[in-house]
Amino acid sequence: MNPDDKYYLKVGRAADLKDPKERFIYRFLEILPGTLVWTTLMGMFLFSWLKPVWVAYFIMVFSVYWVLRTFHFTLHVIPAYYKMSANLRINWIEKLDELAKGDPGKDWHKIYHLIIFPMYKEGLGLVRESFRALLESDYPKERMIVVLATEKRAGESAKEVAEAISKEYGNKFFKFLVTEHPKDISGEIAGKGSNESWAGNRAKEEVIDPLGISYENIIVSSFDVDAQVYPKYFSCLAYYYLTSPNHLRSSFQPIPLYFNNFYEAPFFSRVVSSSNVFWQMMQQQRPEKITTYSSHSMGFKTLAEMDFWQTNVVSEDAGVFWKAFLFYEGDYQIIPIHYPVSMDSCVGGSIWQTIVNQYKQQRRWAWGSEGISYLIFGFLKNKKIPFHKKFNYAFLMIESFWAWGTNALLLLFLGWLPLWLGGLEFNNTLLSYNLPQAVQGLMTIALSGILVCVFVGTLLLRFNLHAPDKRKNLLMISQWIFLPFSLIIFGSIPAIEAQTRLMLGKYMGFWVTDKVRHQKP
Repeated sequence: MNPDDKYYLKVGRAADLKDPKERFIYRFLEILPGTLVWTTLMGMFLFSWLKPVWVAYFIMVFSVYWVLRTFHFTLHVIPAYYKMSANLRINWIEKLDELAKGDPGKDWHKIYHLIIFPMYKEGLGLVRESFRALLESDYPKERMIVVLATEKRAGESAKEVAEAISKEYGNKFFKFLVTEHPKDISGEIAGKGSNESWAGNRAKEEVIDPLGISYENIIVSSFDVDAQVYPKYFSCLAYYYLTSPNHLRSSFQPIPLYFNNFYEAPFFSRVVSSSNVFWQMMQQQRPEKITTYSSHSMGFKTLAEMDFWQTNVVSEDAGVFWKAFLFYEGDYQIIPIHYPVSMDSCVGGSIWQTIVNQYKQQRRWAWGSEGISYLIFGFLKNKKIPFHKKFNYAFLMIESFWAWGTNALLLLFLGWLPLWLGGLEFNNTLLSYNLPQAVQGLMTIALSGILVCVFVGTLLLRFNLHAPDKRKNLLMISQWIFLPFSLIIFGSIPAIEAQTRLMLGKYMGFWVTDKVRHQKP
């Protein structure tokens, strides 16, 4: 099916729609997430004043919910860790050989990997490390098509890096291509999605089509330019691709480990990146709720059919999944591969710059709430997707972004806010006396989840591609005391800002996270 037949797949914001009624509906959906967050936050103060008893019971129920959610979280993280650990030890080339012997139609030697590295102004040393990891992987290099996707707006520095990489690595793969995404293309947002789509089209027109390579035999992996693959990534990915019954309706999601510069990152940056790792590990255990994130892989035929990534949104990583889900009438899924890629923790030129960069990165990720309007509007237009799928994904999206902006603040304020605003009558009740002790006790139980994170996080360090600093590993345990502050400073606040900007129509552009490494890995 031609993607032009589904115009709603190309909508990035309300203004893209010509019909006033559709534009009104889409704008309402853009306003929705911010409205829910601010209604919750204002209601927190209002009801603590007018109905303190209601709020007291609510926060106790909410604290119980938080404890259960913590246990739910840990019950998923632990098996995800052991599954990833097992996958790192497996000889996937041997498994691919066995698969080919049993079924000649699944001969892995026919599979090509198209690897796209979108870059902006990253330095030569950083890009070189990513390419070095490709060379050290166990998949045959004569089956790799590698694209270094540069931006014209990045200027001469990007050209110089691309020329150096081309000279050093251009003859190491089956095909190597440097693309330059033009600036100021009408209807596009300058960012990763538009660059990826340009690169994918250039690879199609300049390499794949002229050589007559079957689209079904190509797996596309889009990586952040700092991403370093573990040695068996592509053989593992090929095995999952060939053994998945519906691989052309699937994306394949690895687990990000922010280890490239982990030991030089400030403690708060390590907490934020580690928290994201645990979240992604949990999602690997819940494939019905996972979305594509950062570095991910999918069939080239799938991408070509739906006209590649979205070019007019900031959150292209999850956006490509929602686009595929709508394009294929709900017949699309994500397959977790429980295998890692190593990426950069957020590090700036100074502590303050790292704080700023970390905040901006989280704000950009939280801008993913733009996907709510895209998805629900698509659901309204696409009548073929089953209602239960529409409801499940819509609820998941709305709840997750609402929780991102509110949960940490609810836990912070509601344990004591009714005591401050509830008046003398409420403060003379037994409920007011028991409220702080009850909330404190439940939060103490929830700390067991943090202890599990500390344990698993320490175990994960042994998978660092770079030489681990064992002397620092024990010291890193103490960093987790910062988690409650991190959930607010680098969680709720940037999420609230992003959703408020969307609510007010103050649209964000794509902010490129600075990649700074003070040491050579």
